[in-house]
Amino acid sequence: MPTRSARTAWNGSLETGEGQVELSSSKIGTYDVSFPKRASDDANGATSPEELLAAAHSACYAMQFSAVLGGAGGTVEALDVKADVTLGADPAGGFALTSIHLTVRGEVSGIDRDTFLAAATEAKESCPVSKALSGVTITLDAELEHDVS
Repeated sequence: MPTRSARTAWNGSLETGEGQVELSSSKIGTYDVSFPKRASDDANGATSPEELLAAAHSACYAMQFSAVLGGAGGTVEALDVKADVTLGADPAGGFALTSIHLTVRGEVSGIDRDTFLAAATEAKESCPVSKALSGVTITLDAELEHDVS
């Protein structure tokens, strides 16, 4: 399996510095980062490690869920997956990821609601990014929008 890479160039202190994250493997972009924007409710044009983790988790979960649904006899028409990654204070000092919430809505034929929900939970547990982030509480809200069978 391949290895993917990103790199960050950073200048300055945590409080006043800024950097650029480059998605090196795909070469699709370079994005600004700064701690003040990371800690603000308004990202104001900059990304953050949490947003990048949310992107990775939502993509990984969608792929894994699709595989689990296929194994359960379902045919995926569409999945809409959102990951919310929250940064907060770490009781031991500094900051930590305090939670991740996955929301998925699906259009799947060939399975019922209970099978969909069981597959959603299985995918949450077996997704490689979920495994990597196992030290963070990951919650799930899954809903079969309508069975297209």
